[in-house]
Amino acid sequence: MKFNTKAIHGGQEHDPAYGAVMPPIYQTSTYAQSTPGGHKGFEYSRTHNPTRKALENAFASIENGNYGLAFGSGLAAIDAVIKLLSPGDEVISTNDLYGGTYRLFKHVFEKFGIKFHFVGMESVSNVEAKINENTKLIWTETPTNPMLNIIDIKALATVAKKHNILLAVDNTFATPYLQQPLDLGADIVMHSATKYLGGHSDVVMGALMLRDKEIAEKLYFIQNASGAVCGPQDSFLVLRGIKTLHVRMQRHCENGKAVAEFLASHPKIEKVYWPGFETHPNHNIAQTQMKDFGGMLSFTTKGNDYDKSIKIVENLKIFTLAESLGGVESLSGHPASMTHASIPKEEREKTGVVDSLIRLSVGIEDEADLINDLKQALELI
Repeated sequence: MKFNTKAIHGGQEHDPAYGAVMPPIYQTSTYAQSTPGGHKGFEYSRTHNPTRKALENAFASIENGNYGLAFGSGLAAIDAVIKLLSPGDEVISTNDLYGGTYRLFKHVFEKFGIKFHFVGMESVSNVEAKINENTKLIWTETPTNPMLNIIDIKALATVAKKHNILLAVDNTFATPYLQQPLDLGADIVMHSATKYLGGHSDVVMGALMLRDKEIAEKLYFIQNASGAVCGPQDSFLVLRGIKTLHVRMQRHCENGKAVAEFLASHPKIEKVYWPGFETHPNHNIAQTQMKDFGGMLSFTTKGNDYDKSIKIVENLKIFTLAESLGGVESLSGHPASMTHASIPKEEREKTGVVDSLIRLSVGIEDEADLINDLKQALELI
């Protein structure tokens, strides 16, 4: 089954009760039992819920995995992965990553004795230099948030397997439509399903997809024991979103390319970070492991002027100034004061997240309207 068909039908069955084409919203916390322990596969909705189960089947399908897990948020999904570890274990993480992930690693798990190393993963040698007998997990994003760096998943997987280390990939920016890390050797794929998988800025959710049964069973245990699950209504919304993922991503990519090229040619723009440019570092790897280059990009104005960047985002009309990304509507953000504010200034500036950086999530509106919106805002500086 090819991806476009899988997005609609993958892992799905018609409801056995009445043949409903869309899985019903099972808005229940518990299920009747004929005898203690005698039930129809569902006993309590923290553990299992039919709507959530349908979504988890879809998660597994679109990433070519065997198992899918849905959580109350992307961070809850990451939290579950780190709970596979023990005090004394070490994690090598990309140094350009979502600020909430950094905060979880540094300010929650580090105090429990897990050590994190943050390195630039554009070169796999940087990862190998940090590996020791305590290294149990490599955590990466590609494209990264917000600098759109491209990391070679297959090369990382080779290193991870050589040293018997788990490799987890945050695939939120690319989505399974553009990139499938399990096929490239990753052990675990994570998504903030809040973003492109849901696609309509109306739900908060996280997802994990994997193939290994033993790891999956550990994660299902953590999911149930920690209880950071999503509800049936949210499950229904994300399942509905997945069914249009392929058509939305096509437009996100088209518009992202048009906006990136417009900004790159504008006299007031210093630099545009978008993996579709031939000059982008590791562009050749992006061509190899991605189907297209996505709808996310970042840019700086000439002179790297903070005030100019703030003026731009405050005066955009179609691009809404807001947290998050991946919805049908275009969003703008100022990472240093929004999504990445939890990372110390000196640390984030090492990776290029300067105070003048603007991040755009390019939506599926008409590209001419998006370009005209950016044009009028840039005329004000």
